[in-house]
Amino acid sequence: MKHLYKKLILAAFLGASAVDLKAQDPELTQFYASPLYLNPALAGNRICPRISMSYRMQWPGITGTYSSVAASYDQLAQKIKGGIGLVFVNDRAAQGTLNTTGVGLIYAPYIKLGPRASISAALQAGYWQKAVNWSKLHFGDEIDSHKGFIFNTGEAQGLDKAGNFDMAAGLALNSDRFFAGVAVHHIFEPNESFLGGTSILPRKYTAHAGGIIRFDKHSRQPESYISPNILYQVQGDFQQLNLGLYVKKESIVGGLWYRGNDSFIVLLGIEAGSARIGYSYDVTISKLTNATAGAHELSFGWQFTCKPMSKKYRPGMCPSW
Repeated sequence: MKHLYKKLILAAFLGASAVDLKAQDPELTQFYASPLYLNPALAGNRICPRISMSYRMQWPGITGTYSSVAASYDQLAQKIKGGIGLVFVNDRAAQGTLNTTGVGLIYAPYIKLGPRASISAALQAGYWQKAVNWSKLHFGDEIDSHKGFIFNTGEAQGLDKAGNFDMAAGLALNSDRFFAGVAVHHIFEPNESFLGGTSILPRKYTAHAGGIIRFDKHSRQPESYISPNILYQVQGDFQQLNLGLYVKKESIVGGLWYRGNDSFIVLLGIEAGSARIGYSYDVTISKLTNATAGAHELSFGWQFTCKPMSKKYRPGMCPSW
């Protein structure tokens, strides 16, 4: 029955797309593990080619699976003096009843501000689409008070897919001890209505910043540090403040984030050569309590090696998770 209730709620949500309705982006917990999804200006900030992938399972304790996947490739292209990147995201709601897919191409010019600081300004162009499987939905007029779902619905079924051209932009500042960035996604607020009405995807504004406090500046061992971080996002009526701290000791990293009044996030990551693997768990503290079973997120990254470039270009200091 819970699964049917969820379908009814989703059906009501889709039906409301004939009127003014606003959606939100899929949310990830390991922000820097999907750097281009966070801010397109981070494209190329590690200089050499990089692959990043994240998988998130949201609220597994509630019937019906919500999952998100993000993947990206980026590198610095010295001939065009900037970073280039490709980012992909897919979100499946209610076991694939509603699917959201986005893809974008990024160019992020690199500007050196001094011997220890640089800034990147990025533009991202792509496509954002929602798709609904109407056969998985149940509506109120299908219900018989005694026999359950036995009638055919009279509700209008609209398009199977709705999508639009999409753009994003960002800025990222990097220095030896401090990094910061701002980004805006869905600049033109694409209409995603399935029924011919207005269902916009509001602009998403992101601001993030952090610092690196090294344990030993002169150590020859793999870098170890503490990194306090802050991240703030606004999309439509939704806003969220995230406060976090990473502690890295050689190849191991631990992290703790506080996400508004919603959850605490605990993280464990490992770097082994070129590979990076991370796992995080969201501990729900809102009124949903632990009935949701929180959220699990896995990330994987691979940092390629490349030929030395001009000393003008310096790797970014952002965390990997």
